[in-house]
Amino acid sequence: IVICVVMLCLHLHIKNSIHVCGASIISEHWLVTAAHCVQDDAKVRLSQPGSWEAYLGLHDQKQLEVAQKRYLKRVIPHPNYNEYTFDNDIALMELEQPVTFTDTIRPICLPSASYDFPAGTTVWITGWGATREGGSGAKVLQKAQVRIINSTVCDSLMDGQITSRMTCAGVLSGGVDACQGDSGGPLSSSNGERMFLAGVVSWGDGCARRNKPGIYSTVPKFRAWIKEMTGV
Repeated sequence: IVICVVMLCLHLHIKNSIHVCGASIISEHWLVTAAHCVQDDAKVRLSQPGSWEAYLGLHDQKQLEVAQKRYLKRVIPHPNYNEYTFDNDIALMELEQPVTFTDTIRPICLPSASYDFPAGTTVWITGWGATREGGSGAKVLQKAQVRIINSTVCDSLMDGQITSRMTCAGVLSGGVDACQGDSGGPLSSSNGERMFLAGVVSWGDGCARRNKPGIYSTVPKFRAWIKEMTGV
């Protein structure tokens, strides 16, 4: 994050390695992340559950021992994910063992399929990503406030790359945004006492540039798929 609700965020590591993506807890057994986080690369088969470990309840990356550590049983990228356009950039992860909910580990609420987060809505991004474009990841969980941006305006700013399954959020004057390492983490919206998962950190043109908002996978568009796959 350039500039958490700690309980909603978690930290995904490549096994015995470093933080690579964020995710959101939606139940004792299931996480939501970005499909681009689980695409195989030259070195690691990220599509395989055995490549991952999840740390829940983490705030400071140097204190992994205080988090609940879980391994994965299944990784399910969206079947229509497009690696070139980042359309349908969402994936599910099933934990091998259920997580124990605590004061700092709680699931985020899923919005209904018909739920709309209108332009101007205040939302939050949280993660351990880079604190400046090209920089290194944050050691402590970061949190930033942004607003939903009108999709027609955003589509023109982003050269026609926005689909109906993408939500734009940011500050058009620049300076606040998700960045490398925040991928897969939550774009969350508060409804009084409850936090709702509005989007999943997907892509952007650099980080925190003027007139270049962050792009998120629109969670209500995937509500039926999430229910079908997880029962949640």
